[in-house]
Amino acid sequence: MTSRYQNNSTKKNKEGKVVYQSRIYTKIPLSDNDVYVATETGDRLDSLAYEYYGDSTLWWIIAAANKLHNGKFALADGTVLRIPANYINIINNFIN
Repeated sequence: MTSRYQNNSTKKNKEGKVVYQSRIYTKIPLSDNDVYVATETGDRLDSLAYEYYGDSTLWWIIAAANKLHNGKFALADGTVLRIPANYINIINNFIN
């Protein structure tokens, strides 16, 4: 699978290290096929991505769909999340 960083610009940080610039997927359209889950103890964005997409690196899709941009993988019990069903289209639109 192609990296989500493939088309990201880079910049030098204060220490002179080259880093990727942030890109946020602005809006992930709703679909009748989306799944909604209430999180349980131990659920994390990466583990949910693995469960629903077979790839833990796709955690960012779930984060973007639920406007979770605080950098935490862990979730409070009972948090209701939308798991977008059309993740392949999302990936293709994001990296192109």
